[in-house]
Amino acid sequence: MTATAAVTVDDVTMRFREHTALDGVSTTFARDSITGLLGRNGAGKTTLMQLVTGHRVPTTGSVHVFGASPYENDSVLQDVCFVREGQRYPDHFRVQDALSAAAMLFPNWDADLARSLLRDFDLPAKRTIKKLSRGMTSAVGIIIGLASRAPLTLFDEPYLGLDAVARQLFYDRLIADYAEQPRTVVLSTHLIEEIAPLLERVLLIDRGRVLLDDDAESLRHSAVTVSGPAEHVQAFARRHDLLHAESLGGHTRAVVRVTDGDARQAAADTGLTVEPTNLQQLIVAMSLQTPGERAPLQPAPPADLEEVS
Repeated sequence: MTATAAVTVDDVTMRFREHTALDGVSTTFARDSITGLLGRNGAGKTTLMQLVTGHRVPTTGSVHVFGASPYENDSVLQDVCFVREGQRYPDHFRVQDALSAAAMLFPNWDADLARSLLRDFDLPAKRTIKKLSRGMTSAVGIIIGLASRAPLTLFDEPYLGLDAVARQLFYDRLIADYAEQPRTVVLSTHLIEEIAPLLERVLLIDRGRVLLDDDAESLRHSAVTVSGPAEHVQAFARRHDLLHAESLGGHTRAVVRVTDGDARQAAADTGLTVEPTNLQQLIVAMSLQTPGERAPLQPAPPADLEEVS
């Protein structure tokens, strides 16, 4: 376990009867970092967060948060805030009741920040939560997550129902508060390209296994999209790592992880059209690969970004 790790997951497998949700997962979340936890629906993201936040015990392997097991460990869990999709509150709870309860749970609670966020999201403090819209309910969770100032804060699809303006408000307030009060933040979301500028690290899980675990800056420069005659694309891809390809007639378009800094110029010199590959395109291309196989150079349907992210 490294001194800088807020979370260490060591060879964790999680089974539910006949279903294996996580299979031999090992990773770390560094202290004071923002990590994007990405993958298809059902990939195992929520299960991993449940293990990290002490809601479950792994079938095999170990999970440590700040050096200790989180399960039934109040000294650890007081430093962990988990904002879940579809968070449930007691039927009689008003917005202000949820915030008051959170203030009692989290030692680092920032009441001034909570009040400021309440105004920013224009939430009615005295309204019963069950009468709020889906977006407003999501905003309650966001306020709790940010104002908790918990050393480890996890957001699982925290902004369902929020419009683009409200989501941008969340991103802006998150990054501003993170700059003022660094902490370990984990974001699980389908909106990859929206959160890409915030991320320092990316963890991609697919079919319960870690497919990618790398710093975001390296990933932003690691892939390229090339298009042109199929034989030229194929020759270029052989020298690197082909992730996904689509062909129509003799023309091929491919997403390729490159292995050297001169690859883009080399592709252009052979007459290929070279385009940057953003983080969402890279994640989708990797998720579409068959486990253990390189992507074939053959016709393929366009990627449905929302479905696989």
